[in-house]
Amino acid sequence: MMKFFKVVLVVLVLLVNLAVAQPSWAAKDFTKGTDYAEVTQALTELLSAQSDPSVAGYTPEQYQQRLAELQQQKYVIETATKRAQCRNETGQTLAVYANKPKKSPTQLYFLGAGEITDDDWDCDGIYLPAGTQATLGPAAEALSLTEPVAIKVVDGTQLIARTTAATGGIQLNVAPAKVFKAGETTWALPSYTQAEINGQVPTPQLID
Repeated sequence: MMKFFKVVLVVLVLLVNLAVAQPSWAAKDFTKGTDYAEVTQALTELLSAQSDPSVAGYTPEQYQQRLAELQQQKYVIETATKRAQCRNETGQTLAVYANKPKKSPTQLYFLGAGEITDDDWDCDGIYLPAGTQATLGPAAEALSLTEPVAIKVVDGTQLIARTTAATGGIQLNVAPAKVFKAGETTWALPSYTQAEINGQVPTPQLID
């Protein structure tokens, strides 16, 4: 009888532990966030112009590319199981926008070469200085930035920034959700050069 009670007690303890621990390992639902609302709205508006893309200001090719980007962003948010992360494969220091949910708002931090942001943080995007040769997505063409920009990605994105052998510039593995210039966002957009970014000490608490 005593052995039976011990078994029951062990089972109860395990059940209680599972109930308490569940929130930490349960999949996160990013479809309740503002990113998902914005993407689905943009997708609905774009689909309404499907019969005549010029109404939305697109050529047929541009329309299909934008449609694919929004569908991909929607899929990323719906299937993501962890917060957005940024991986730096540029060989230089990368300036990233990140926040720690309920603790710190979106600010500019510095990510060392070869590092990835900790998944306790949300990596909202990256900063690119003027003069950067940038390819903003796998289907994008290389361009030379004449002013600094903030690249925003949606919840759950696993962003990789790497240096391309062809141009020596930065290429992103996903298309941005938005590209902000000065005055278009509340995010800080200082006039850093890449040399100044390289001179910054990487933010230790940001590293996974």
